[in-house]
Amino acid sequence: MIVFITGGVKNGKSSLAQDIALDLAKGEVHYYVATMIPSDEEDHCRIRRHVADRAGMGFETIECGRHICHAPRDSRGTYLLDSITALLMNELFPEEKNYEMDATAPERCAEELKQFCAGVKNAVVVSDYIYSDADRYDETTEVYRKGLAKLDRTVAELCDVLLEVVGGNLIVHKGVWPL
Repeated sequence: MIVFITGGVKNGKSSLAQDIALDLAKGEVHYYVATMIPSDEEDHCRIRRHVADRAGMGFETIECGRHICHAPRDSRGTYLLDSITALLMNELFPEEKNYEMDATAPERCAEELKQFCAGVKNAVVVSDYIYSDADRYDETTEVYRKGLAKLDRTVAELCDVLLEVVGGNLIVHKGVWPL
């Protein structure tokens, strides 16, 4: 089963994703795929909070900030991938290219997400919903927003269940609520 969770930043998506992943795993091995590559103290704080939130839940952590299809996978495992928002940022501005934008990243990331999801029993995928306002942004930000929208559409097509968290409220857009 593939569950896709989207919604606003700091709206409870990660906690919900953990609950769903644990339920899907049914006591079997479950993995947390951490995609954030920290760049400042705020990122480090966020990572520490996420680690503390899942303490004692039995997740095996896999750090994979880029090339998600290369993350170790167990075809019988349940994976919580948090988040494709960070994954795209890492792919779009790779360190080895001196953080210059790689415009091919969204297409490549979409294909790798398909491969990743096809190779696991269960996946819970988290993304931030950041592209619905009407503001116009600089070209770089627009490339990122459009790329994230592409990745979200890709996962939305693959998933069995699509959930949106809005102001702490849950909206089911596709499938049946898994808990």
